[in-house]
Amino acid sequence: MTSTALITGANKGIGFATARLLGTRGWIVLAGARDETRGRQAEKDLAEQGADARFVQLDVTDERSVTSAADWIEGEFGALDALINNAGITRREGAGRPSQTTVEALRAVYETNVFGPVAVTNAMLPLLRRAPAARIVNVSSELGSVTVTSDPASPMYPMASVPYPSSKTALNMITVMYAKELRDTPVKVNAANPGYCATDLNGHSGFRTPEQGAEVVVHLATLPADGPTGVLWGHVWTADGPGGYGVLPW
Repeated sequence: MTSTALITGANKGIGFATARLLGTRGWIVLAGARDETRGRQAEKDLAEQGADARFVQLDVTDERSVTSAADWIEGEFGALDALINNAGITRREGAGRPSQTTVEALRAVYETNVFGPVAVTNAMLPLLRRAPAARIVNVSSELGSVTVTSDPASPMYPMASVPYPSSKTALNMITVMYAKELRDTPVKVNAANPGYCATDLNGHSGFRTPEQGAEVVVHLATLPADGPTGVLWGHVWTADGPGGYGVLPW
């Protein structure tokens, strides 16, 4: 039976690369996107690259859109094998200092990066429970690790902006809480750290490719039965340079 994955924010960047990678593995990829034109184009591009892709109109900040997407998936497939909460935004104001943070910016980032994954996960959870062993992957960041960002020896230490890092810290906690609720089920819930990938989010300044970031996400989306749950896993970047892969501290 073919596995099915819903990926939010799948029309570009790591989301698109994740859809393409899962597609090459024979998965049906449901490409969630807010904008229909971009979503349809992503569906077309993915199909041309060999993926069985279906566009799903999904704005993670719109409750009606989330509910409609869940209803459509239930009608078409009846269950969901993986949910990848990938959609994310950032807002940088001034020099990025905490003292320059506006509540407006904080609200905007949290609507997508924090409230969105909760809304989508809750809507899709009945479908995930129907799968033999579903996986939930929250695309997070090393910037959400309090341990990493507070370490003077870490490359992340100079970062002082509030909205994006704190939203990923919140997403990490959300990951832990869902993992605890679902610990006695076959569903595994983990947070992915794709690493510093070159995407629109950072003006393509990252030293890793979206495809490399997608490999982290797909690894967690296809974990075996004895795989971990409730961890932040992915690329490890230290003062000594880019390392390998592993569990990152919260």
